[in-house]
Amino acid sequence: MDGWGGRASADRRASEGPGGDRGVRKRHGRHYTPERLARFLAERVVEHVAPRGEVRVLDPACGDGELLLAVGRVLAERFPGIPLRLTGFDLDAEAVRAARTRGEGLEIDWHAGDFLTAAEDLAAAGFDVVITNPPYVRTQQLGSEAAQLLARRYGLTGRIDLTHPFVASVPRLLRPGGVLGLLCANRFLTTKAGTNLRALLRSELAPVELYDLGDTRLFEAAVLPAITIALRAPAVAPCRYVSAYELDTPRTTSTTDLYTALTAPSGTVITHSGRTIAIEIGTLADDLTPAPSGATPRPDPTVPWRMSHPGVDGWLRRVAEGTWRTFGEVVRIRVGIKTTADRVFISDRWEEREPRPEAELLFDLLTHHDLAPWRITRSHPTRVLYPYDVTRARRTPVDLGEFPAAAAYLAEHKDTLAARGYVTAGGREWFEIWVPQRPHLWSRPKLVFPDISVRPRFALDRSGAIVNGDCYWISLPDLGADTLAYLLMGVANSTLGLRFYDAVCGNRLYAGRRRWITQYVGRLPLPDPATPAAAALTELVRTFVDGAAEPDPALLDERVAAAFRL
Repeated sequence: MDGWGGRASADRRASEGPGGDRGVRKRHGRHYTPERLARFLAERVVEHVAPRGEVRVLDPACGDGELLLAVGRVLAERFPGIPLRLTGFDLDAEAVRAARTRGEGLEIDWHAGDFLTAAEDLAAAGFDVVITNPPYVRTQQLGSEAAQLLARRYGLTGRIDLTHPFVASVPRLLRPGGVLGLLCANRFLTTKAGTNLRALLRSELAPVELYDLGDTRLFEAAVLPAITIALRAPAVAPCRYVSAYELDTPRTTSTTDLYTALTAPSGTVITHSGRTIAIEIGTLADDLTPAPSGATPRPDPTVPWRMSHPGVDGWLRRVAEGTWRTFGEVVRIRVGIKTTADRVFISDRWEEREPRPEAELLFDLLTHHDLAPWRITRSHPTRVLYPYDVTRARRTPVDLGEFPAAAAYLAEHKDTLAARGYVTAGGREWFEIWVPQRPHLWSRPKLVFPDISVRPRFALDRSGAIVNGDCYWISLPDLGADTLAYLLMGVANSTLGLRFYDAVCGNRLYAGRRRWITQYVGRLPLPDPATPAAAALTELVRTFVDGAAEPDPALLDERVAAAFRL
């Protein structure tokens, strides 16, 4: 087994090996696979390999060879005497040289070059296994011409990263019954940007095992990984779905190690790297697209992937029966402003600036630090220089000639602001911010909640403050009635809202943090506001918001459950 490359230290490879400079690794999407994780992926891949003579394996982004060497070792152990032919590609010639050294004496074809170009010349159905950890680089970073070429070649739309074209090349290269072992960021499971990849994995391949490794921190970089094992074959059984996330409360744990727990028949709670990790096990839910009469419904790739198991599915059905509308069906959810030059536009020390812009252009700014459930709790006197006419419904920059101090201040920073070519290319003035929103709505009451938070923190703001880009907001005039705003807050801040998010949206980050963005919040359910139970919930929330009563989480959950008839 040592002949398959021996032991390689993940720490050594990160610091000394190719791409060891962290800035270079981030820029080029190089996050080399730790040895134990590579072994686990290889074992799961080989579990589905049925040799037909020689086993041919491809790694299209081989880096220093860890995955290719790992799968070679496991194949040799599982099928002794079966000939192997391994092929690795990587754009980084230095990494390929390191891989060749590590695999010295073995029959491995190493290629330093662009796999996405070379793939067109590789024979169809030429491989039994493709195992890969593609570079995590958004195609936009390659330049518009390269991004458009890849999008056309692989039929991709929207914001994509190089994982998508790498995986899109796999079905043609795999023989029928061949196996894909994919290690990539878990973002594709739940984000809009992952729609292409979800569609591909369920149309041209059949996922059989899925591991959302969440915040297990298996990589040195801030990468939340997922493993997908898929076959080039029709789907014949539900895909096994396993997730691993840290708990925010202490629990009794088993002595099982992480990798053993991932393949166990039932979920458990373990200790991993000093943290409490919950291992949950189910199957990949089939959220089907309605089909014309007589047609077979297919999974909807626009819907985030989620774990299915009987207890959760039954609860979701009961919630659906009590749902009147979703958040997204009753209101528009907006992200806050994005200046793209915060050091110029945002400060909590404007009184120390010279020249100091006119007070008429300095507005209180709400950030994620200022939000608690129900109420705004401003922790810093942060204000933003907002160079727009706030009486106008559409973005209308002020006339700087009427604000000489602001004009002088902005002029001092003109080099920084004018360097944002995308602002002026969009037909805007050099001193504008990038996402200004609807200026006239800032003075109206609004619901505000942070983009990233462990628990929901939906609060009502009546101060007229502007909302920063690390938060989202809902304007009450869009709702038409304050009572509906209270109902939204009641559901969102409840245990039901949190449980629904985890079951249906599930975009969790490190240490239990969740993304509360438009596409997820828009899916939260609302009970019928016309029912007495919903009216009682609305009135309770009003007392929390107005300070007439201290928030009572247990009573809130009771009222929310009643409103959904649970």
